[in-house]
Amino acid sequence: MDFEGKVFWITGASSGIGRALAMACAERGAIVIASSNDPDGISRLIESCGKKGKNIIPAIFDLGASDGIEVMVARTLGLTGRIDYLVNLGGISQRATIGETPLWIDRKLMEINYFGTIALSKAVLPYMIKQGHGHILVTSSIAGRFGFPLRSAYSASKQALHGFIETLHLENKRNNVRGSAIIPGRVKTNISLNALDAKGNARGVMDEGQAGAMSADKAALIILRGIRRNKREILVGRSELIMLYIRRYFPWLFFIIATKIKPT
Repeated sequence: MDFEGKVFWITGASSGIGRALAMACAERGAIVIASSNDPDGISRLIESCGKKGKNIIPAIFDLGASDGIEVMVARTLGLTGRIDYLVNLGGISQRATIGETPLWIDRKLMEINYFGTIALSKAVLPYMIKQGHGHILVTSSIAGRFGFPLRSAYSASKQALHGFIETLHLENKRNNVRGSAIIPGRVKTNISLNALDAKGNARGVMDEGQAGAMSADKAALIILRGIRRNKREILVGRSELIMLYIRRYFPWLFFIIATKIKPT
């Protein structure tokens, strides 16, 4: 599959996997609609792409405030004429126990990770149906396939995305619109630095296991390969992905291991 001239809409494009994927797509000649709530980060992305930066169209918005998203989508797609791939990579994590996490933090993570993602997906879907093709991807996590300490709201929001994207895929197969889930394990990004603590502040600490994890650039290449192969689930990571199979086939063993793993 050649990505030359294809139109990608990527959220979370100012940093981490989203930035790496936007750069990889632009390098391959794709048109990239780059979204984030960080306009300076998007400007740095465009500058880093050099001449290929002309292929990047900024679309600044906050996943936590999805009012007016239909108007923004209509305006943006008026510039490109179509959209081939929507890759929802924007999101936020947490590091706090259930008992110390106030309900407003649970709501905030659901608003950003789930409602913001599905709001954009719902706004883009009619255009894909009208043009007769498209591929919508959401970003889950291995913690979106099972619970894990200190990530209750994060895990819940990511598990909710699986139900949404699988239903979208089943409902729209006849429309030639696919749905896929990206499932990262440990990738070296700022997600643990920006994770919310029990007071709703950015934690500011890199998880020990994440510091030596797979690079965002490598993760982006794996995602592109998964898109080429039309995979419904794209696994991104290293040995930690074995936990997915342990949870599925040996749930009793998963619970033993998960209670012993250092959660940060």
